[in-house]
Amino acid sequence: MNILKLINLNKIYKQGKFIQTQALKNINLEIMNGDFVVISGPSGSGKTTLLNIIGALDKPTSGEVIFNNQDLTNIKENKLALIRLKNMGFIFQAYNLIPVLTAEENIEYIMVLKKITPKERKLKIAQIAARLGIEDLLTKKPNEMSGGQQQRVAIARAIVTEPKLILADEPTANLDSKNAENLIELMKSLNKEDKITFIFSTHDANLINIARHNIMLKDGEVFQETKK
Repeated sequence: MNILKLINLNKIYKQGKFIQTQALKNINLEIMNGDFVVISGPSGSGKTTLLNIIGALDKPTSGEVIFNNQDLTNIKENKLALIRLKNMGFIFQAYNLIPVLTAEENIEYIMVLKKITPKERKLKIAQIAARLGIEDLLTKKPNEMSGGQQQRVAIARAIVTEPKLILADEPTANLDSKNAENLIELMKSLNKEDKITFIFSTHDANLINIARHNIMLKDGEVFQETKK
């Protein structure tokens, strides 16, 4: 069963009255529930634009985005925000942790938005921290953590509410090879054990090699698609 279907997706950015840049051209893709997907391609090929549209952070110029059997294309922003909150998790290259909050507070923030009770929040944080090995980081703020530690906290924040889909934009880009390898193994485990669908944009050859579904973009188009 698919969790996501993109139909004739196009994205055009306008600069002034006459200059147009077509970032995505006639994208047609189907992502199955529980898949482990990598979107690759050279810089400027449209990877981040595609990820943002899949995550309902941006809208296509034309075409359809069917997520969880719901067309996101013409939904108002307040409803899109609820869909993102309930069903999606995001992992960013720059981590995007809130600097004035501790790791525990960063993880908890999304649960507060979802109106999860304090008792349940505390339990979930304890469980996810133990699972990701970040118990000793919970009282630290982002500037007191290494890049690999911050990325683990960002993953904890993304998965703590058990979303259907996690979108990750270059998640290993700022990590050394050892931390990147550990992160990839962690995400593989979450995908296998929790059946969370992952979609990554990346240049990381290791991540590309282990993906079950590879989508290569070139000049905004699907240049190559392979499935294992």
